Amino acid sequence: MAAFEAKLERARDASAKLQAAIGETIVGQTEIVRQTLWGLIAGGHVLLEGVPGLGKTLLVRTLSHCLDLQFSRIQFTPDLMPSDVTGTNILVTDERGERRFALSKGPVFTQVLLADEINRATPKTQSALLEAMQEHACTIAGQRHVLDEPFFVLATENPIEMEGTYPLPEAQLDRFLLKVLVPPPSEDEVTEILVRTTGQERPFPSRVLGRDEVLELRTLCRDIAVAEPVLRYAARLVASSDPSRPGAPERVRHAIRYGAGVRGAQSLVLAAKAVALLEGRPQVGFADIERAAKPVLRHRLIRSFEGEADGISTDAVVDTLVEVVPKRPDDVERASA
Repeated sequence: MAAFEAKLERARDASAKLQAAIGETIVGQTEIVRQTLWGLIAGGHVLLEGVPGLGKTLLVRTLSHCLDLQFSRIQFTPDLMPSDVTGTNILVTDERGERRFALSKGPVFTQVLLADEINRATPKTQSALLEAMQEHACTIAGQRHVLDEPFFVLATENPIEMEGTYPLPEAQLDRFLLKVLVPPPSEDEVTEILVRTTGQERPFPSRVLGRDEVLELRTLCRDIAVAEPVLRYAARLVASSDPSRPGAPERVRHAIRYGAGVRGAQSLVLAAKAVALLEGRPQVGFADIERAAKPVLRHRLIRSFEGEADGISTDAVVDTLVEVVPKRPDDVERASA
């Protein structure tokens, strides 16, 4: 137990140092940085949504630099092909003059992958990432290639410009552990950005964690305890997002066509474990589930026509779920009364 507590203390210190190092380059956006770290530590992928110019690309580059991990960027465009993502076999001539096929690896062979404006590529190209995101491997010409760990995808999309874009299919959205909304900076933050970016260039922060330490944090995240009442609360929260379930809240029945599934519940618990770990706690509480609910569920709820017409966002639906779903079942509440 003492050894586990020591690991938790190191995890909390590492989180604080990492956030401080990122803060040397990224102004503000504290919650965005924190949620991105949840995805990294939980072993999932993160979808960043925000208008251009909010520092999404800079955040990913800074994170990879602080972790001393390989970094690649893919700028998604309508003419991007799947082989541009995964790579392909090309005909080469060796030193003996013999011709053979050799693998030319694509940018997916990395550890931190920035999929910039992912919704600009066609569904065919978007699907090239599916196997890599789920299996941490990709198949080229019938041969499976395992990617280096940790493999972490951060994708960005612009919520304003819709011309020439292809909405991500639900199957791929479900592969993202979190969807993080990047807000515009405040006046003070913009002022500090101007101070930092209109003078002499500043170097990237120094390395804080290494590959082995990140993998250790991922392993430790799985060891965070979750009591059965908390697990059942997460299950009820996700089940209540399905409008076909009996007892679903009125707002869910009105605004949602399809709710979150089992992967949503798994992601909710994993994200809550990451929340607890980065704060140095050995167990997940109800508040951790509630804190992770929006970034985990907002992209897994599909609105109905009525919900879109009335302007009800998925975040508003998640707020309703957190408000009305009991932390303990009704029969337990009656027994304790």
